[in-house]
Amino acid sequence: MAELKDQFIEKLISVNRVTKVVKGGRIMGFAALTVVGDGDGGIGMGKAKSKEVPVAVQKAVKEARKSMVKVSLKQGTIHHNIMAKHGSTTVYLQPAKEGTGIIAGGAMRAIFDAIGVKNITAKVHGSTNPYNVVRATIKALQGIYTPAEIAAKRGKTVAEILGAPND
Repeated sequence: MAELKDQFIEKLISVNRVTKVVKGGRIMGFAALTVVGDGDGGIGMGKAKSKEVPVAVQKAVKEARKSMVKVSLKQGTIHHNIMAKHGSTTVYLQPAKEGTGIIAGGAMRAIFDAIGVKNITAKVHGSTNPYNVVRATIKALQGIYTPAEIAAKRGKTVAEILGAPND
Protein backbone atom coordinates (compact mmCIF):
# COMPACT_ATOMS: atom_id res chain seq x y z
CA MET A 1 0.00 0.00 0.00
CA ALA A 2 2.90 2.37 -0.71
CA GLU A 3 0.85 4.13 -3.39
CA LEU A 4 -2.87 4.87 -3.47
CA LYS A 5 -4.26 2.16 -5.70
CA ASP A 6 -7.30 3.71 -7.40
CA GLN A 7 -7.94 5.74 -4.22
CA PHE A 8 -9.26 2.70 -2.29
CA ILE A 9 -8.76 2.25 1.45
CA GLU A 10 -7.94 -1.36 2.30
CA LYS A 11 -8.33 -2.65 5.87
CA LEU A 12 -7.34 -6.10 7.08
CA ILE A 13 -9.75 -7.20 9.80
CA SER A 14 -8.60 -10.70 10.69
CA VAL A 15 -6.33 -13.55 9.67
CA ASN A 16 -7.12 -17.04 10.95
CA ARG A 17 -4.98 -20.15 10.73
CA VAL A 18 -7.09 -22.98 9.35
CA THR A 19 -6.26 -26.67 9.17
CA LYS A 20 -7.38 -29.40 6.80
CA VAL A 21 -6.87 -32.91 8.14
CA VAL A 22 -5.93 -35.47 5.47
CA LYS A 23 -4.67 -39.05 5.49
CA GLY A 24 -1.01 -37.98 5.71
CA GLY A 25 -1.50 -35.36 8.47
CA ARG A 26 -2.56 -31.75 8.62
CA ILE A 27 -2.41 -29.09 5.90
CA MET A 28 -2.12 -25.57 7.30
CA GLY A 29 -3.62 -22.57 5.57
CA PHE A 30 -4.75 -19.01 6.30
CA ALA A 31 -8.12 -17.28 5.96
CA ALA A 32 -8.20 -13.48 5.60
CA LEU A 33 -11.10 -11.05 6.07
CA THR A 34 -10.76 -7.57 4.55
CA VAL A 35 -12.88 -4.53 3.78
CA VAL A 36 -12.24 -2.02 1.00
CA GLY A 37 -13.76 1.45 0.87
CA ASP A 38 -13.50 4.51 -1.31
CA GLY A 39 -13.80 7.02 1.55
CA ASP A 40 -17.05 8.37 0.08
CA GLY A 41 -19.76 5.82 0.91
CA GLY A 42 -18.48 2.78 -1.01
CA ILE A 43 -17.74 -0.40 0.97
CA GLY A 44 -17.02 -4.03 0.11
CA MET A 45 -16.17 -7.14 2.13
CA GLY A 46 -13.92 -9.98 0.99
CA LYS A 47 -12.77 -13.25 2.50
CA ALA A 48 -10.31 -15.74 1.04
CA LYS A 49 -8.07 -18.67 1.95
CA SER A 50 -4.57 -19.60 0.87
CA LYS A 51 -1.43 -21.41 2.02
CA GLU A 52 0.35 -18.06 2.66
CA VAL A 53 -0.98 -14.95 4.42
CA PRO A 54 -0.10 -12.35 1.71
CA VAL A 55 -1.81 -14.38 -1.01
CA ALA A 56 -4.93 -14.79 1.15
CA VAL A 57 -5.02 -11.04 1.82
CA GLN A 58 -4.61 -10.20 -1.90
CA LYS A 59 -7.43 -12.57 -2.84
CA ALA A 60 -9.69 -11.13 -0.12
CA VAL A 61 -9.02 -7.54 -1.26
CA LYS A 62 -9.82 -8.50 -4.86
CA GLU A 63 -13.13 -10.05 -3.75
CA ALA A 64 -13.93 -6.98 -1.62
CA ARG A 65 -13.45 -4.66 -4.60
CA LYS A 66 -15.86 -6.78 -6.64
CA SER A 67 -18.56 -6.74 -3.94
CA MET A 68 -18.60 -2.97 -3.29
CA VAL A 69 -21.92 -1.31 -2.49
CA LYS A 70 -22.78 2.40 -2.17
CA VAL A 71 -24.14 3.91 1.06
CA SER A 72 -25.57 7.41 1.49
CA LEU A 73 -23.76 9.45 4.13
CA LYS A 74 -24.51 12.86 5.65
CA GLN A 75 -21.47 15.10 6.28
CA GLY A 76 -19.28 12.37 7.79
CA THR A 77 -22.01 10.50 9.67
CA ILE A 78 -25.21 8.55 8.93
CA HIS A 79 -28.75 9.92 8.51
CA HIS A 80 -30.52 8.08 11.36
CA ASN A 81 -30.25 5.34 14.00
CA ILE A 82 -30.40 1.81 12.64
CA MET A 83 -30.15 -1.72 13.95
CA ALA A 84 -29.29 -4.84 11.91
CA LYS A 85 -28.76 -8.50 12.65
CA HIS A 86 -26.72 -11.26 11.05
CA GLY A 87 -26.71 -14.64 12.75
CA SER A 88 -26.45 -14.01 16.49
CA THR A 89 -24.72 -10.65 15.99
CA THR A 90 -26.78 -7.47 16.35
CA VAL A 91 -25.29 -4.07 15.58
CA TYR A 92 -26.68 -0.66 16.53
CA LEU A 93 -25.47 2.46 14.68
CA GLN A 94 -26.23 6.00 15.80
CA PRO A 95 -25.23 9.28 14.14
CA ALA A 96 -23.01 11.60 16.15
CA LYS A 97 -22.32 15.32 15.97
CA GLU A 98 -19.09 16.81 14.64
CA GLY A 99 -16.06 16.17 16.84
CA THR A 100 -17.30 12.94 18.41
CA GLY A 101 -15.13 10.64 16.32
CA ILE A 102 -15.66 6.92 15.74
CA ILE A 103 -16.89 5.24 18.89
CA ALA A 104 -16.82 1.61 17.82
CA GLY A 105 -14.57 -1.36 18.26
CA GLY A 106 -12.56 -3.73 16.09
CA ALA A 107 -14.19 -4.71 12.83
CA MET A 108 -16.74 -1.86 12.87
CA ARG A 109 -14.02 0.78 13.26
CA ALA A 110 -12.22 -0.58 10.18
CA ILE A 111 -15.45 -0.37 8.15
CA PHE A 112 -16.14 3.23 9.21
CA ASP A 113 -12.55 4.25 8.42
CA ALA A 114 -12.79 2.71 4.95
CA ILE A 115 -16.24 4.12 4.13
CA GLY A 116 -15.39 7.67 5.17
CA VAL A 117 -17.53 8.06 8.31
CA LYS A 118 -15.90 10.47 10.77
CA ASN A 119 -18.50 10.71 13.58
CA ILE A 120 -20.59 7.75 14.72
CA THR A 121 -21.46 5.73 17.79
CA ALA A 122 -21.86 1.99 17.34
CA LYS A 123 -22.40 -1.06 19.55
CA VAL A 124 -22.29 -4.82 18.95
CA HIS A 125 -24.64 -7.07 20.91
CA GLY A 126 -24.39 -10.85 20.90
CA SER A 127 -21.62 -12.60 19.03
CA THR A 128 -18.50 -10.55 18.23
CA ASN A 129 -17.34 -12.88 15.47
CA PRO A 130 -15.65 -10.49 12.97
CA TYR A 131 -17.29 -12.11 9.92
CA ASN A 132 -20.79 -11.62 11.34
CA VAL A 133 -20.01 -8.11 12.67
CA VAL A 134 -18.88 -7.00 9.20
CA ARG A 135 -21.91 -8.53 7.48
CA ALA A 136 -24.35 -7.01 10.01
CA THR A 137 -22.69 -3.57 9.79
CA ILE A 138 -22.84 -3.53 5.98
CA LYS A 139 -26.48 -4.68 6.13
CA ALA A 140 -27.25 -1.79 8.54
CA LEU A 141 -25.47 0.75 6.32
CA GLN A 142 -27.44 -0.45 3.29
CA GLY A 143 -30.69 0.03 5.24
CA ILE A 144 -30.14 3.77 5.73
CA TYR A 145 -32.57 6.07 3.91
CA THR A 146 -32.02 9.70 3.00
CA PRO A 147 -34.73 12.27 3.77
CA ALA A 148 -35.31 12.61 0.01
CA GLU A 149 -36.01 8.87 -0.31
CA ILE A 150 -38.47 8.96 2.61
CA ALA A 151 -40.20 12.06 1.21
CA ALA A 152 -40.59 10.44 -2.22
CA LYS A 153 -42.00 7.29 -0.66
CA ARG A 154 -44.58 9.27 1.34
CA GLY A 155 -45.41 11.72 -1.43
CA LYS A 156 -44.27 14.76 0.58
CA THR A 157 -41.51 17.32 0.36
CA VAL A 158 -38.23 17.07 2.25
CA ALA A 159 -39.19 20.16 4.30
CA GLU A 160 -42.39 18.41 5.49
CA ILE A 161 -40.43 15.30 6.48
CA LEU A 162 -37.76 17.22 8.37
CA GLY A 163 -40.42 19.13 10.30
CA ALA A 164 -39.80 22.63 9.00
CA PRO A 165 -41.84 25.23 10.91
CA ASN A 166 -45.22 26.08 9.33
CA ASP A 167 -46.09 29.71 8.67
